[in-house]
Amino acid sequence: MKKAYKTEIKPTEEQIIKIHRTIGVSRFIYNFYVSHNKEVYEKEKRFVSGMDFSKWLNNEYIPNNVDKLWIKEVSSKATKQAIMNGEKAFKKFFKGETGFPKFKKKKNQDVKAYFPKNNETDWTIERHRIKIPTLGWVRLKEYGYIPANGIIISGTVSQKADRYYVSVLVEEDIQVNSKRCSEGIGVDLGLKDFAICSNGIIKKNINKTSRVKKLEKKLKREQRKLSRKYESLKLRNKKEKGEAARQNIQKQIIKVQKLHQKLTNIRTDYINKTVSELIKQKPSFITIEDLNIKGMMKNRHLAKAVAQQKFYEFRIKLISKAKQNNIEIRVVDRFYPSSKTCSCCGNIKKDLKLSDRVYKCDNCNTSIDRDLNASINLANAKEYKIA
Repeated sequence: MKKAYKTEIKPTEEQIIKIHRTIGVSRFIYNFYVSHNKEVYEKEKRFVSGMDFSKWLNNEYIPNNVDKLWIKEVSSKATKQAIMNGEKAFKKFFKGETGFPKFKKKKNQDVKAYFPKNNETDWTIERHRIKIPTLGWVRLKEYGYIPANGIIISGTVSQKADRYYVSVLVEEDIQVNSKRCSEGIGVDLGLKDFAICSNGIIKKNINKTSRVKKLEKKLKREQRKLSRKYESLKLRNKKEKGEAARQNIQKQIIKVQKLHQKLTNIRTDYINKTVSELIKQKPSFITIEDLNIKGMMKNRHLAKAVAQQKFYEFRIKLISKAKQNNIEIRVVDRFYPSSKTCSCCGNIKKDLKLSDRVYKCDNCNTSIDRDLNASINLANAKEYKIA
């Protein structure tokens, strides 16, 4: 079974330069492929495949442009991977799954450096270090996390703020846990509380804690500082002062990136713990609702709160962990009236408002928490799809 691992590394100064160079070239090639395809389509009404673009780049563009020879300084497979990523983005766009491919920005740090396996000794893993192609041995910050007995198929290196991470795909033998209880669990996701289970477990909203609120308040202050530095740079005319201001801006950018990363880590850790707690109960099945996240994001009053909850990440990780433990994941249709249906008698209350936090049944006079009622209905749902 294939399993992905991501952990922090501690590269040397030489290795950092190589990582930055590979990431920079990969970003340039991706953006160049998107812009080139856009130009060709506007003129000739045709799409350039990744393979054709790679041949044109190596045989015509680089030889005829001496100032672009720096593209050849990194691994050719890393540039090909960037082109293939661009081709995937275009194919998704043509299928209607996503919008038109956007240019990668340096400040977003969303580009990964792909390092190919050139020989058998590449991507060798030990307890405290990993051998990355072209970089050599790199020290790991977390010892023993990546299994040493597994076979690494491929890997990438990425940067977030001033930290560096390695992601590897490992082929290993994972024993599936067949032990499970007879009862299933219904999980209702929301904004007031993150997850409400039919067995009474409630996972609070991590974004309402004092720790997250303090970090978000600090992030706002640091973002205002960064904005003011950009505005002051526009007013400066002297070159020397301008260079000093740019250095201060770069320092401030790293501060903002660190806070963003810290908030992301807190939310991701909370999702991991929630998934782990659900799996440890060993239910026969877990039922979730197919939420319309795209539609929820259109509401400008709720968009930020919905994005912070990371519902999609929770769903993906829950499905992955459930498969490892032989637990069935049931997905109920988004139009299923889980909140409006009484969990006792099955009566549907059509006039239920969003402000009604307690469900009061008109038929059997049952009074129950709205979200708990929804989770019980999800657990008892008869029509569903297997994820």
